[in-house]
Amino acid sequence: MTGQALAGIRVLDFTRVLAGPFCTMLLGDMGADVVKIENPSSGDETRQWGPPWDTNALSAYFLSVNRNKHSLTLNLKSEAGQSIARQLAAESHIVIENFKPGEMARFGLSYADLRQINPALVYCSITGFGQTGPYRDQPGYDYAIQAMSGLMSITGPVEGESYKVGVAISDVVTGLFALSSILAALRHSERTGEGQQIDIALLDSQIASLVNVASNYLVSGQAPQRFGNQHPNIVPYQTFRAADGEFVLAVGNDRQFGQLCALLERLDLRDDLRFATNPARVANRETLIPILQTLFLQRHAKAWVDDLLNSGIPAAPINDIPTILNDPHVQARGLVHDGFIGPPMQFSGTPAQVILPPPMLGQHTDEILRQRLKLDDDTIAAYHASGVV
Repeated sequence: MTGQALAGIRVLDFTRVLAGPFCTMLLGDMGADVVKIENPSSGDETRQWGPPWDTNALSAYFLSVNRNKHSLTLNLKSEAGQSIARQLAAESHIVIENFKPGEMARFGLSYADLRQINPALVYCSITGFGQTGPYRDQPGYDYAIQAMSGLMSITGPVEGESYKVGVAISDVVTGLFALSSILAALRHSERTGEGQQIDIALLDSQIASLVNVASNYLVSGQAPQRFGNQHPNIVPYQTFRAADGEFVLAVGNDRQFGQLCALLERLDLRDDLRFATNPARVANRETLIPILQTLFLQRHAKAWVDDLLNSGIPAAPINDIPTILNDPHVQARGLVHDGFIGPPMQFSGTPAQVILPPPMLGQHTDEILRQRLKLDDDTIAAYHASGVV
């Protein structure tokens, strides 16, 4: 073992809520030293987004994206606070922030400001709509982005209202785009000594994650419609009702469809030209699906899922959250830790690890000021008294 992949990388984290903290948590999981800058009076607002709370009165929401970080409280409206932030940025490799465009410049902490003291700095800005464009000054929240991006127009039942995804998926996807972009820019910085600013927007990220659905429109000119739990391009690829509940069947190719017909003892369906190929099944889904649904009602969901998987046909139960988090496979993969989900990355040589629990507000303020900036106790006490930290 050679330690963690990002050991020695210092991250100065000015983000809060979800997209940014999710990104910086993953950097911390891979070994980066993450200092989370928080407002002294209240900190990251998700600290208050409960119940539920843990035994330290930290919200489950905050716990989910803030492990492996040090918390430093800092009043960025004060000159002393801005000076401390600049000193920390001078020795950092990465700065990430999610203030509205122009806000960091008001604090003297924009990329243009910080590159003067740290030319190799990788500086990532996460906003709702980006640093340019007519919507740049609008606030960006996941729910609004899901609606505006078109995601909700393709989510939900065929008839009725549009649905949002049950998790703040626009924030999560944005955090992942930010992570991959930061690592690419860090590679460039280490090779050339040149840093850069990365402009990541929730709307851009969510539109990019529409992938094949957006492509369907660009190729066909037809607006994508809601298909409920069906797939616009693959059949049968949906939920089915069994005798005791629902399960998912995901036939991805013609070979798997043939295996399904054999399991159902309906080889006539395989040989029917209306169903022999996926394009034919898509065109004739209204005929095929009721036939399959009638057959699946004859047995329990678990029996179908077991037999489908044993036949090499993708299928799955529809679990609730407690069931999947207690699943023996998930337990074996080490995903569930004490009160939170651990790193999903499995490295053979540089493991992602949970080293620090999510911090209490300002838990590491004195330690960082003392160890990194070499401030004495009297100076630190004065900063506390004046509200700088």
